[in-house]
Amino acid sequence: MVDASKFAADRLVYFKASEIRELLKLTEGREIISLAGGLPDPRVFKKEMLAEISREVIIEQGERALQYSPTLGVTSFRKELMEFERRHGLAIRDTDDVIITVGSEESLYIITRALINPGDIVIVEEPTYLAAINVFRQYEAQMIGVPIDEYGMRTDILEEKLKQLKAEDKLPKLLYSVPTAQNPSGVTMSNDRRKHLVELASEYDFLIVEDDPYSFFLFEDVDFTFIKNYDKEGRVLYVSTLSKILSPGLRIGWTIGDKNLINLFELTKQAIDLHTPTLTQYIAERALQKGVVDITANEARNLYKIKRDVMLATLEEELSDYATWIKPIGGMFTMVVLKDETIDTKELLLKALDEGVAYVPGKSFYVSNKGKNTMRLNFSYPTPEQIEKGIRILSKVIRAHVKALAR
Repeated sequence: MVDASKFAADRLVYFKASEIRELLKLTEGREIISLAGGLPDPRVFKKEMLAEISREVIIEQGERALQYSPTLGVTSFRKELMEFERRHGLAIRDTDDVIITVGSEESLYIITRALINPGDIVIVEEPTYLAAINVFRQYEAQMIGVPIDEYGMRTDILEEKLKQLKAEDKLPKLLYSVPTAQNPSGVTMSNDRRKHLVELASEYDFLIVEDDPYSFFLFEDVDFTFIKNYDKEGRVLYVSTLSKILSPGLRIGWTIGDKNLINLFELTKQAIDLHTPTLTQYIAERALQKGVVDITANEARNLYKIKRDVMLATLEEELSDYATWIKPIGGMFTMVVLKDETIDTKELLLKALDEGVAYVPGKSFYVSNKGKNTMRLNFSYPTPEQIEKGIRILSKVIRAHVKALAR
């Protein structure tokens, strides 16, 4: 066999396998209740509707849908998507444009590749989305974490960090946030902090990436405003996806932002994959026009609220003496923090897997050496019965571990 390491580029040292993907390998083919990956419940997929749409698109628009398309995306789909976002409450400026990507993770990859040089400072929430950490790491960004609480990123602490950086003649280029139903914690940033964040971006001259996969299904009547809506200078890049509200298999994401920045991303994407698949863009466009996206998102919202409530109730019953967590107002996750800070949930995972339940250890979501006593739990994919059973098994594992430590 070929010695691949002999030929590997130096940059691969910054590539780290996703713990979530590795977990999926471990659970494949086993009777495991998975509270790990962030998969939508397949029951919300509108298979018949999408099958009909796919046939219509190929028969009626096949000459275009099966052909190459512009790097920015199919023009009619881009217009439809912008209208969809406006209806959803996003403020889109006259100087804004949109680029269609292969899922929102490609958006993060393109933004980072286009903007970040080795050593550039990127501010992230702590904890934050694991895939974003991996992308920033690949481009050798210097990541600085800002802690969160139940109201999102602590912008008061951010401001102090920015003052310190300025005194050292250093400033961040980018700040990355998942402000609504955050992955992994489930917290939602308050409007006061969103506004403060934009004010700090203007004062200290950096860009903000607002990653928003989850605001399409919120379980509570929460007053929130997109970070982008506070932006008057074109500093906010809004990233989203159809993966959670239509189908991850279509691989449709997008970035909306100032045209000058979108132009940079267009050049970058041309060198990566030329364009997002034309066929899936036409299917997604018609799904928007026919209301299939809204139907899917509404069903997911109702179903996931039931599952979230089951998870929270079972956590309260089983683990309130051993852990804390924040009630997510939407999304797919909550993060459990064990009160005993000496427990390493990565080590605990092996015991949990032996008992038939999986979760994601929380340390990977931190850019500092924190979070070893945390775990991310997903409630969107498993059934309510599996959630209840999985939490009870997890409680049993945690209690046994704590007793063993006390001996």
